Amino acid sequence: MSVIVEKKYSEENNQTEMVVSGEIDIYGSEKFREEIQALVKQYPDKDLSIDMTNLDYIDSTGLGVLIGALKVLKANQKKISLHGLKPSVYKVFTITSLTQLFEVKEA
Repeated sequence: MSVIVEKKYSEENNQTEMVVSGEIDIYGSEKFREEIQALVKQYPDKDLSIDMTNLDYIDSTGLGVLIGALKVLKANQKKISLHGLKPSVYKVFTITSLTQLFEVKEA
């Protein structure tokens, strides 16, 4: 299964929002990178919220994409929040200590 990405800007919350589902692995990470980079480039002055409720798996390549996006946003004093993480996905963020870099909320 590959990654499916939906993205939008929310004036109500003054942030960009992305919904990812499927798997972000070596095969889907390039599409994820392209989508997240386009969104961050379009709205560099907005926080990014990523709904991962339907994300089944993420590997190190997916984590690398998120870290790259975070670096760009942090340069503009913005953040990425991740929410709806399934226990298995949340565990990856915990093991890698990325819960210290991202605002992460388990499902």
